[in-house]
Amino acid sequence: MNRRTTLATALALTSGLALAGCGGGDTAPKLSVDGAYMPQPVTDKMAGAFFTVKNDGGADKLTSVTSDLASDVSIHKTSGSKMEQVNSLEIPANGTLDLVHGGSHVMFMGLKKKPAEGDTVSIELHFAHAGPIKVKVPVKAATYAPKK
Repeated sequence: MNRRTTLATALALTSGLALAGCGGGDTAPKLSVDGAYMPQPVTDKMAGAFFTVKNDGGADKLTSVTSDLASDVSIHKTSGSKMEQVNSLEIPANGTLDLVHGGSHVMFMGLKKKPAEGDTVSIELHFAHAGPIKVKVPVKAATYAPKK
Protein backbone atom coordinates (compact mmCIF):
# COMPACT_ATOMS: atom_id res chain seq x y z
CA MET A 1 0.00 0.00 0.00
CA ASN A 2 1.44 3.35 -0.93
CA ARG A 3 1.30 6.51 1.14
CA ARG A 4 -1.69 8.03 -0.76
CA THR A 5 -3.77 4.89 -0.39
CA THR A 6 -3.03 4.75 3.35
CA LEU A 7 -3.94 8.41 3.78
CA ALA A 8 -7.18 7.99 1.75
CA THR A 9 -8.16 4.95 3.83
CA ALA A 10 -7.50 6.80 7.10
CA LEU A 11 -9.57 9.80 5.93
CA ALA A 12 -12.44 7.55 4.84
CA LEU A 13 -12.50 5.78 8.23
CA THR A 14 -12.34 9.06 10.16
CA SER A 15 -15.15 10.58 8.05
CA GLY A 16 -17.29 7.48 8.55
CA LEU A 17 -16.86 7.62 12.32
CA ALA A 18 -17.65 11.34 12.40
CA LEU A 19 -20.84 10.84 10.37
CA ALA A 20 -21.91 7.94 12.57
CA GLY A 21 -21.68 10.27 15.58
CA CYS A 22 -23.97 12.80 13.86
CA GLY A 23 -26.87 10.34 13.77
CA GLY A 24 -27.49 10.69 17.52
CA GLY A 25 -30.10 13.43 16.98
CA ASP A 26 -32.43 10.90 15.36
CA THR A 27 -32.97 8.86 18.52
CA ALA A 28 -36.54 8.25 19.54
CA PRO A 29 -37.93 10.15 22.52
CA LYS A 30 -38.10 8.17 25.77
CA LEU A 31 -40.71 9.96 27.86
CA SER A 32 -41.97 9.58 31.42
CA VAL A 33 -44.18 11.76 33.61
CA ASP A 34 -43.54 12.68 37.23
CA GLY A 35 -45.03 14.92 39.92
CA ALA A 36 -48.51 15.28 38.40
CA TYR A 37 -51.12 17.16 40.43
CA MET A 38 -54.21 19.33 40.11
CA PRO A 39 -55.03 21.91 42.75
CA GLN A 40 -58.67 21.57 43.79
CA PRO A 41 -60.50 24.03 41.54
CA VAL A 42 -62.02 27.05 43.27
CA THR A 43 -64.84 27.27 40.69
CA ASP A 44 -66.84 24.62 38.90
CA LYS A 45 -65.86 26.03 35.49
CA MET A 46 -62.08 25.51 35.12
CA ALA A 47 -59.02 23.77 36.54
CA GLY A 48 -55.31 23.41 35.84
CA ALA A 49 -52.86 20.51 35.97
CA PHE A 50 -49.11 20.46 36.40
CA PHE A 51 -46.39 17.82 35.92
CA THR A 52 -42.93 17.20 34.51
CA VAL A 53 -42.23 15.28 31.32
CA LYS A 54 -38.75 13.74 31.45
CA ASN A 55 -37.10 12.80 28.16
CA ASP A 56 -34.18 10.35 28.02
CA GLY A 57 -34.10 10.35 24.21
CA GLY A 58 -34.58 12.56 21.17
CA ALA A 59 -36.58 15.80 21.08
CA ASP A 60 -40.37 15.74 20.96
CA LYS A 61 -43.38 18.00 21.49
CA LEU A 62 -46.44 17.76 23.72
CA THR A 63 -49.19 18.39 21.16
CA SER A 64 -52.43 17.82 23.09
CA VAL A 65 -54.03 16.50 26.25
CA THR A 66 -57.34 14.68 26.45
CA SER A 67 -59.59 13.95 29.43
CA ASP A 68 -63.22 13.15 30.16
CA LEU A 69 -63.18 15.78 32.94
CA ALA A 70 -63.87 18.77 30.69
CA SER A 71 -65.34 19.70 27.34
CA ASP A 72 -62.14 21.61 26.44
CA VAL A 73 -58.61 20.63 27.48
CA SER A 74 -55.78 22.77 26.16
CA ILE A 75 -52.08 23.51 26.61
CA HIS A 76 -51.17 26.97 27.86
CA LYS A 77 -47.98 28.90 28.49
CA THR A 78 -47.54 32.00 30.58
CA SER A 79 -45.28 34.82 29.47
CA GLY A 80 -44.96 37.51 32.13
CA SER A 81 -48.53 37.96 33.36
CA LYS A 82 -50.17 36.84 30.11
CA MET A 83 -51.53 33.31 29.64
CA GLU A 84 -52.00 32.04 26.09
CA GLN A 85 -53.10 28.80 24.49
CA VAL A 86 -50.44 27.09 22.35
CA ASN A 87 -50.50 24.21 19.87
CA SER A 88 -47.52 22.43 21.41
CA LEU A 89 -44.69 22.64 23.93
CA GLU A 90 -41.14 21.54 23.14
CA ILE A 91 -39.58 18.65 25.06
CA PRO A 92 -35.80 18.89 24.52
CA ALA A 93 -33.67 15.82 23.86
CA ASN A 94 -32.37 14.45 27.16
CA GLY A 95 -34.21 17.22 29.02
CA THR A 96 -37.48 18.05 30.71
CA LEU A 97 -40.67 19.96 30.10
CA ASP A 98 -41.89 21.45 33.37
CA LEU A 99 -45.55 22.42 33.63
CA VAL A 100 -45.68 24.52 36.78
CA HIS A 101 -47.98 26.96 38.56
CA GLY A 102 -47.39 30.38 36.98
CA GLY A 103 -45.86 28.83 33.84
CA SER A 104 -46.83 26.29 31.21
CA HIS A 105 -49.79 24.13 32.25
CA VAL A 106 -52.81 22.14 31.11
CA MET A 107 -56.12 24.02 31.30
CA PHE A 108 -59.51 22.33 31.70
CA MET A 109 -62.47 24.50 30.64
CA GLY A 110 -66.11 23.53 30.94
CA LEU A 111 -65.69 21.02 33.77
CA LYS A 112 -68.26 18.23 33.64
CA LYS A 113 -67.72 17.65 37.38
CA LYS A 114 -65.74 19.69 39.89
CA PRO A 115 -63.01 17.41 41.28
CA ALA A 116 -62.45 17.47 45.03
CA GLU A 117 -59.27 17.06 47.04
CA GLY A 118 -58.42 13.34 47.17
CA ASP A 119 -59.96 12.58 43.75
CA THR A 120 -57.88 11.36 40.82
CA VAL A 121 -58.29 12.73 37.30
CA SER A 122 -57.31 10.65 34.25
CA ILE A 123 -55.57 12.42 31.36
CA GLU A 124 -53.82 11.25 28.23
CA LEU A 125 -50.82 13.12 26.82
CA HIS A 126 -50.23 13.14 23.06
CA PHE A 127 -46.88 13.85 21.40
CA ALA A 128 -45.51 14.58 17.93
CA HIS A 129 -43.34 11.43 17.91
CA ALA A 130 -43.83 9.27 21.01
CA GLY A 131 -46.97 7.27 21.70
CA PRO A 132 -49.59 8.59 24.12
CA ILE A 133 -49.05 8.41 27.88
CA LYS A 134 -51.93 7.94 30.34
CA VAL A 135 -51.47 9.79 33.62
CA LYS A 136 -53.44 9.62 36.88
CA VAL A 137 -53.46 13.13 38.35
CA PRO A 138 -54.20 13.42 42.08
CA VAL A 139 -56.30 16.41 43.16
CA LYS A 140 -54.54 18.27 45.95
CA ALA A 141 -55.63 21.15 48.22
CA ALA A 142 -56.21 24.44 46.38
CA THR A 143 -53.14 25.86 48.18
CA TYR A 144 -50.86 22.87 47.45
CA ALA A 145 -47.31 23.75 46.40
CA PRO A 146 -44.95 20.87 45.55
CA LYS A 147 -41.56 20.73 47.27
CA LYS A 148 -38.67 21.43 44.95
